[in-house]
Amino acid sequence: MTSHPNNQNNVSAFQIEPADVIKGLPSQFFANLVQKVNREIAEGHDVINLGQGNPDTPTPEHIVKELQSAAANPLYHKYPPFTGYSFLKEAIATRYLEDYGVVLDPETEVAILFGGKTGLVELPQVVLNPGDLCLVPDPGYPDYWSGVALARAEMSFMPLLKENKFLPDYNQISDEDKARAKLMFLNYPNNPTSATAPLSFYEETVEFAAKNEIIVASDFAYGAIGFDGKQPVSFLQAPGAKEIGIEMYTLSKTYNMAGWRVGFALGNAEVISHINSLQDHMYVSLFGGIQSAAAVALTSSQDCVHELVARYESRRNALHTALDEIGWHTDRPSGSFFSWLPVPEGHTSVSFSDLLLKEAKVAVAPGVGFGSCGEGYVRIGLLSSEARLQEAVARIGKLGIFS
Repeated sequence: MTSHPNNQNNVSAFQIEPADVIKGLPSQFFANLVQKVNREIAEGHDVINLGQGNPDTPTPEHIVKELQSAAANPLYHKYPPFTGYSFLKEAIATRYLEDYGVVLDPETEVAILFGGKTGLVELPQVVLNPGDLCLVPDPGYPDYWSGVALARAEMSFMPLLKENKFLPDYNQISDEDKARAKLMFLNYPNNPTSATAPLSFYEETVEFAAKNEIIVASDFAYGAIGFDGKQPVSFLQAPGAKEIGIEMYTLSKTYNMAGWRVGFALGNAEVISHINSLQDHMYVSLFGGIQSAAAVALTSSQDCVHELVARYESRRNALHTALDEIGWHTDRPSGSFFSWLPVPEGHTSVSFSDLLLKEAKVAVAPGVGFGSCGEGYVRIGLLSSEARLQEAVARIGKLGIFS
């Protein structure tokens, strides 16, 4: 049989170079941690993984049932509206009014996102030009860096220190950075420190941002998770907040819908318009069935949310009681589903994390992965059962580090 000329490979291979913007993306620090954990598991070890941030319980049944029903609706088999269905934007506006007393215009002050992370990465691309400056918390969520890198902008880090309750000190920001900055990220309840912010801090933030013409981006991913009877404060509750910024909210943590990828940008109408404009060129909104289920989550009884928060608080108490018993003392978190723990003297966050994984088969996240000011800490997730958390602490206690 004679081979067809088109099947003959006479083409010389050449090297495909990625664009500079791809080369400039930050490396994924925690990919290395995942590899270390997987190696231990592959060797047959029972690893208690407390280094992850993925909710461990399923989405509430009534939300799943709504998706199952909505998936059969022929309306949702077509392209949805580019900016999403109005009923979902109205649902998030209703939830914010009920929970925080914040009034939002569903059509001009709400953008539907493919998960909160997408919005956090998109925002720098719609408000920053190459060379512009963004103020970023240190330690903080690493994907803030990704969005800034994609915008080819620059970062200046705001230290989050224990002596300042892990809040940035605006008085420590240089005059040059104040003049150059166009965007600032905040995140409370905070990942990784688990700190929460009072309304007075957001009032100070609005004043600082307005004076220096800086757009504020509040990452409110853990907004539903507050302990000891205290509900976390929304940035949008501060007078004037919508004039100078937006808030990112997600259903991932509130309703255990991490895999559903539903989030929102809320607030300043001009910024919301820019986000929608970018997304018009990239997506045709979320599958309508998911939007319907998300609306049910937001407008139905919130008992499932209260139960989830109670579960995390019970886990927090079990974890920290056990930590106190082995001599590893630290403040109990006031929000989020993380604990931020100091490493013992003589260790870095990486060396201590490696020790726990190798000797106790317990995985934790090294603080330095969240920024240089995270050095000296590790992050533990409250994303395992109380029994599993207590077993992890018992294993660590047997190493005799804190005795």
